[in-house]
Amino acid sequence: MTEQKKNTPVLDKRSSRRTFIKNSGLTVGGVVLGGALGSLLLKDGKTTTNETNVHSSTAPSNPNVALMYFTPEQYRITEAASERIFPKDENGPGAKELLVAYYIDHQLSGAWGMGSKEYTSGPFFPGEDTQGYQGRQNRQQIFEIGLKGIQDHSLKTYDKSFIELSEDEQDAILTEFADGNVELKGVSSAHFFGVLRTATIEGAYADPLYGGNANMEGWKMKNFPGHQMSFLDIIEKEFTKIEPMALNSQHKH
Repeated sequence: MTEQKKNTPVLDKRSSRRTFIKNSGLTVGGVVLGGALGSLLLKDGKTTTNETNVHSSTAPSNPNVALMYFTPEQYRITEAASERIFPKDENGPGAKELLVAYYIDHQLSGAWGMGSKEYTSGPFFPGEDTQGYQGRQNRQQIFEIGLKGIQDHSLKTYDKSFIELSEDEQDAILTEFADGNVELKGVSSAHFFGVLRTATIEGAYADPLYGGNANMEGWKMKNFPGHQMSFLDIIEKEFTKIEPMALNSQHKH
């Protein structure tokens, strides 16, 4: 789906991740589009409580991960959907191993999810394609609506939960969302898919400090050096591959 991973089955055995994104209208000139977008570990796997969010719970697929916003079902759906958007292949891990759903969960619990820096009061009028989203829902609400829509559409189409579907079936559901063919209340399925896809890419490449890009594997696939103190010793040399450094590595945490 991105430049560093090619020839990965997404829609069918002949399709690549890059083809899926291209067909969904999500690349421009071959460049993946992005957008504006802390980790808590429980040693004993017990449920954690967030005073501001009733959704806080322990991630079902990883008993050592504490959720801050998602319910267990929402986490599983996000994990499965993001893995199809950014699947594991011969080039490296996918969204699930990179803890992308965990990253999205933490982002939703904060200012990004609540849209605290965005104007979301009326009046609301249909906007042009270049104007972006014009509705009242913040990203928390968009994910609530979208994830429920994925589950409902899966049950209606296949009589199975989204996480129980085959990869091809999951791709078919996500393609319907990307094409805007699924009716949702309050937001278009295409817009929700765009937000999900952008957050997936960001979770794969963000500094591990924010919960995703586990072990800096996303950076390693791109030979991205991360946060180095200096390049003076190699600036005039040939291309040099160096081990990436995360923000926390600067402080010996």
